[in-house]
Amino acid sequence: MNIQKYQKIKHEIPENVRLIAVSKTKPESDILQLYELGQRIFGENKAQELKQKHENLPKDIAWHFIGHLQTNKIKYIIPFVHLIHSIDSFNLLKEVNKQALKNNRQVSCLLQFHVATEETKYGFSFQEAVEMLQNPEFENLKNVSIVGIMGMASLTDDRSQIRREFSTLYSFFEKLKATYFKGKDSFKEISMGMTDDYDIAIEEGATLIRVGSAIFGERNYNI
Repeated sequence: MNIQKYQKIKHEIPENVRLIAVSKTKPESDILQLYELGQRIFGENKAQELKQKHENLPKDIAWHFIGHLQTNKIKYIIPFVHLIHSIDSFNLLKEVNKQALKNNRQVSCLLQFHVATEETKYGFSFQEAVEMLQNPEFENLKNVSIVGIMGMASLTDDRSQIRREFSTLYSFFEKLKATYFKGKDSFKEISMGMTDDYDIAIEEGATLIRVGSAIFGERNYNI
């Protein structure tokens, strides 16, 4: 746990950018340490682990789900999740809406776009997202609110490539805002940038950055 690094990041980022402390695989004691310093937004990528942490930790934590979400795991997080970053298919969004309806909630979501070179990363192409937004079924999803977009850059040392990919993501945001979310103040979030590239992401328009290992150390895959 690197408290100095956390405080440095908090000091450096602009006021319009919020830090998500990515606490996946990390013990609740680490989360509480940051909570005591005022951090309230935490990110997790396993539904059942997130459910457990939510039950055990302070209720004013805003939990963000940042990993690939399986439809059969949605029910674990819908009662309390603050924001789902990883909507990467129409079917997933419909299932989130269904579970949110059961819980009498409207759940905020980000559309995840694939802007990286790696095929392993999830996300819509721009055209796929447009097709979903134009589908009459989309209008019937009253229990979800699309509040922005998310994407991950390629895992590369080429910072100019990372910048291009974040710039592409920002251009997607602007096109969607102008065409499908015009006048909707809630559509305002761009989640991009992690430990190694959040500085570029901020320069390219990020409103949410997801930082884990810089704060918590390398993640524990044995949990």
